[in-house]
Amino acid sequence: MLGSARSDNVQWTLVQTQVEFLEFVQQVDNVPVEPAKLRQEFDVFFSRVKTVQEATIFEALRDDSTAREHINTLVAFFDETVPLIDAQDAELIEQLSQLSQMTHDIAPTVRALSNSGLNVFAETADAQRQNVARTMTQLAIALTALITVLLMAILFLNRLNMQIYRREQENKQTSTRMTTVMSTSLDGVVVCDSNGLILEFSPAAEGIFGYSERDVLGKDIGSVIVPDHLRDAHDAGMKRMRDRGEKHVVGKGRVQLEAKHREGRIFPVELAIQSATTDQGEIFIAFLRDISQRVAAEAELVAARDAALAGEKLKTDFLSTMSHEIRTPLNGLLGNLNLLQDTELNSKQDRYVGHMETSGRLLMNHISDVLDITRYDAGKLNTRSEPVNISALLQDIVDNQNSTASKNETSLTWVWHGPRMDWVMSDHDRLQHVIMNLVGNAVKFTRRGKVVVTIENVGEQNTAELLIKITDTGPGMSENLTKRVFDDFVTGNTAYDRDVGGTGLGLSIAKRFVNALGGVIGVESVVGEGSTFWVKMPVTQAAVPKEVETEVLSTPPSRRLNILLVEDNEINRIVASEMLQSDGHTVVVAHNGQQGVETSKATTFDLILMDISMPVMDGRTATRTIRSQEGASKETTIVALTANAMVEEQKEFLADGMNGILTKPLSRDALREVLSQTGETEGTSDTPMFNINHIAETREALGEVTFAKLRSRFVSETDDFQDWMKTQTTQDYLEIAARAHKVAGSAAVFGADPLRSSLKAVENAAKVGDVEAIKDGISHLDNIWKQTKSQLSN
Repeated sequence: MLGSARSDNVQWTLVQTQVEFLEFVQQVDNVPVEPAKLRQEFDVFFSRVKTVQEATIFEALRDDSTAREHINTLVAFFDETVPLIDAQDAELIEQLSQLSQMTHDIAPTVRALSNSGLNVFAETADAQRQNVARTMTQLAIALTALITVLLMAILFLNRLNMQIYRREQENKQTSTRMTTVMSTSLDGVVVCDSNGLILEFSPAAEGIFGYSERDVLGKDIGSVIVPDHLRDAHDAGMKRMRDRGEKHVVGKGRVQLEAKHREGRIFPVELAIQSATTDQGEIFIAFLRDISQRVAAEAELVAARDAALAGEKLKTDFLSTMSHEIRTPLNGLLGNLNLLQDTELNSKQDRYVGHMETSGRLLMNHISDVLDITRYDAGKLNTRSEPVNISALLQDIVDNQNSTASKNETSLTWVWHGPRMDWVMSDHDRLQHVIMNLVGNAVKFTRRGKVVVTIENVGEQNTAELLIKITDTGPGMSENLTKRVFDDFVTGNTAYDRDVGGTGLGLSIAKRFVNALGGVIGVESVVGEGSTFWVKMPVTQAAVPKEVETEVLSTPPSRRLNILLVEDNEINRIVASEMLQSDGHTVVVAHNGQQGVETSKATTFDLILMDISMPVMDGRTATRTIRSQEGASKETTIVALTANAMVEEQKEFLADGMNGILTKPLSRDALREVLSQTGETEGTSDTPMFNINHIAETREALGEVTFAKLRSRFVSETDDFQDWMKTQTTQDYLEIAARAHKVAGSAAVFGADPLRSSLKAVENAAKVGDVEAIKDGISHLDNIWKQTKSQLSN
């Protein structure tokens, strides 16, 4: 409005200028002229033009070139007419015609100035209107945008409000659920702040500790549930957590601690603590469970386990003791029978002695069966992997049982189904025991029928799996007996008039052997039709081994040996002495370990036979004493005489320094084998232990100094291996094979061919896990190394 008013004032002034000019013209043209009136109108007109020329309001007009030209023209007009107007009246009147002419000449300029002003201010008004329109448009756009933003804000706020509402509902539901969970949880839930003040105490916690929630809210948790003897540790932990932020229990899962009931009794709890951060600070949530019953049950289980383990150990110790106590008199019995057979007997006496020996051997088999069960149940049943000709094994078993089958008027055959796979890797003795037992049972229970043994490879192309079936047409078994037939001491008939006997351990031992070999065993039977026992076990195909010529050591060595026999049992002393003396050896007897040690100090014996269980000093202690003292027989071969067949204890015998083991009852063949080994090694002390040409070439190639260094290293290496083997208590076959291979390589450098051959034998035995072969190899190796070492130093 102010802008419009200003514009209107400018336009009025311009119009009024033209009006004033016209009134001036009118005065010029009046007759008669009135000079005073004329001069007044001129001054008004002049004032109007002067205002246009100088007033700030007319700057826009003066900025226009045309309007400015018109103003300059009017200024020039005033310059010409002012002298005339200011002249005397007479002179003015005299120049009036000239003034009139000048006035009429300037009239278009005045009119043009007024029009120029109108045009300029019209353009200005148009610009102002455009600016206003543009401003209004911008304002409209801004208002539209503002309204849009407001609408979006309203929508967002509405959405946010809905989210807040939903969250409030969810929080409400969560709170309801948490309240329900805490009220129904079997675990007690206790919430406290960083100062240990209780904030929540669930119903389960009330039941566990005997407090109500209103009684404990705001109280220190340590004073409520922590036992007195744990308070200091609890307070220190809370302080440490507040000061340094260390959390030893928080977030560590469940831990077992002790807690205190309201009544003061202490009981075990299982505790889990987690922390959370809230607006009020950090809080701690503890979940507690009373585990009194569980701890009591665990204690009972531990006690029961310890009692069971003690019972198992007692059973093992009992069996070990009984093995010794039974084998010791059995050794005397069978040994005397063996000696008796060497005397002149008539046919009847010879038959009686044979029956007695058979019964003794059968008793020994029963003892071995019980020990096998004990070893398996204790996880100590050893198996080995060696090439086995399964076809030859089956043929031997069938041939062995053919006579019994013929007596029962039963046919016994075996056959392969599918491609044959004769050689496999397995444990020959265990496998033979299993198949012999199954075939023997089938033959034993079958009358006037047939027994068929089939074998088949049912495995995949790269994984062989043998399925052996023993099918008979015997009486069969009931379903109840089929389920129990592999249990211990189960027999098909326990009546006194049964046709066949047995301890009921054969099949249970067979099952244990099959399991130890990684296989399974089962039976299918129909009463009145027969039974089919089957064995399925994984195997790997083996290459046909090279034939090795073995020498039967049934004759005594060519050299008489001086032998120390340490034995406390008189009968066993007599039996062993008679066997040794009958082969021409000299025998010195000691009744206990102490006497054996004293006797071995003064005399160098070729062999010491050492009983294990003796009064005064046992055989193991005596052996360690002999090896540790500087007696005459410190390096003599010591062979254990023991009735203990437990493999673990036999390993300990070897670790004590013994070179071999003879298990009672003592047989003449086993004794002669030991004597032959001793006689051969002792009787060949002059045998060259080196390839003379090879060692000479080695000495020449290395030089004397280097050769001496390597020889010293070779001696130390071999001595270390010997000492290591004597103290080896675990059957680490790979380590034995590796060490033997290394020493054998050193022996080859020096051309110690006999030593190298013995070491390779030990290495090969270790690779297949042949424990007996390892023992024999080490026993030979000891004597061979003595001779090799002696010749190497010369």
